[in-house]
Amino acid sequence: MDKNLRKFMDTPTKSCAQILEAQEVEVRTPDGEIFTMWSDLAKYDSDEYKNYVLHLIEFIFDRNFSDDKEQMVNRISRDFLLNAVPSMGMDSGNRQAERVRIGKRIKELREAKKMEARDLALLTGIDAANLSRIEQGKYSTGVDILSRICVILDAHLDLIPNEQKEQ
Repeated sequence: MDKNLRKFMDTPTKSCAQILEAQEVEVRTPDGEIFTMWSDLAKYDSDEYKNYVLHLIEFIFDRNFSDDKEQMVNRISRDFLLNAVPSMGMDSGNRQAERVRIGKRIKELREAKKMEARDLALLTGIDAANLSRIEQGKYSTGVDILSRICVILDAHLDLIPNEQKEQ
């Protein structure tokens, strides 16, 4: 293995990629979200090549990691093309449905108070574009931001057991 390749392979990553099945690769990001990508990587005989591509995938995920998951996925897809990663696409992460559900609920509460999105953004100190992405389920946000939104909307955060979750 040449010196530059060895240096790249020794570069630590926070994301972790592994081959699941013949055409599936699972990637766990630094925040624990899991993305599935479709690739024919498993068909290659060379373990050295597979390990290189898996490390490249981890590197690309780390480099493009963002709370804006839509933007992150778009940048990763572009980097896959630019770096000749054998990919046939990827999903939007295992938390996408939850982001959409929370965003929809925030929008419902805001509209019930007859509040414009820009006003909620101003009152919570959130960029209006980010609030829009939160309401659309495209942006992963933390408890602090959700708490500020809840205070303004006169709501509260609650943990609901999965068996009671809305279908």
